[in-house]
Amino acid sequence: MTDLHRATGDQLSAATLYALLSLRVNVFVVEQKSPYPDLDGRDLRPDTVHLWWQPGAEPLSYLRLLTEPDGSARIGRVCTAPAARGTGLGARLMAAAMAEIADRDAVLDAQVQVQSMYARWGFQPAGEPFDDDGILHITMRRKWMS
Repeated sequence: MTDLHRATGDQLSAATLYALLSLRVNVFVVEQKSPYPDLDGRDLRPDTVHLWWQPGAEPLSYLRLLTEPDGSARIGRVCTAPAARGTGLGARLMAAAMAEIADRDAVLDAQVQVQSMYARWGFQPAGEPFDDDGILHITMRRKWMS
């Protein structure tokens, strides 16, 4: 069995959802001091895809994929536990996300200091940086070349 996990919102158990939300809160709200309404009603939808890396009892890295109204994919809630940073987990999750997205256009809001990671996957800045709860972000898009 692989340490990479995939589930749609309607496939998540309560315990798994709790563990994923706990990682998100610990990174975004506690560590980055960015209190925001993380529970946006999209986590349990059957068209939301959750990808996470979990070699042991707790997830170490996570992201979710949403389908936007125009059919494009939105990558969000990308986070890695502090102890697992620098190990390549973000790149592994992005590879899985890009395989999942396949030939759809995609968008994400990247923290400015890590936009080069997303550029490796074909994402380009779209617009100017913006403040999101005290952290500079930039919208990045990847257009599929058919």
